[in-house]
Amino acid sequence: MAAVTKDTKLAEILKKPGADRILEKFNTPCMHCPMAAYEMGTLKIGEVAKVYGIDLNGLLKELNAARPKAGDKASKKGKK
Repeated sequence: MAAVTKDTKLAEILKKPGADRILEKFNTPCMHCPMAAYEMGTLKIGEVAKVYGIDLNGLLKELNAARPKAGDKASKKGKK
């Protein structure tokens, strides 16, 4: 996956193993909002952070530093 930027859509971020835990750590309300499920493909993380006062730089840093943990799908890719 390419680096996560302020313009990355939530749907793309959620494909990254462990991203859901990081978004919850930053109290991203969109994760549980009924409208978010409808708008996941259009919501950009920068817009969400701005609206809800989330530390965008800290969030992006953690999302981009995240590595798959043992047991995550991405960490098993290519292994048989």
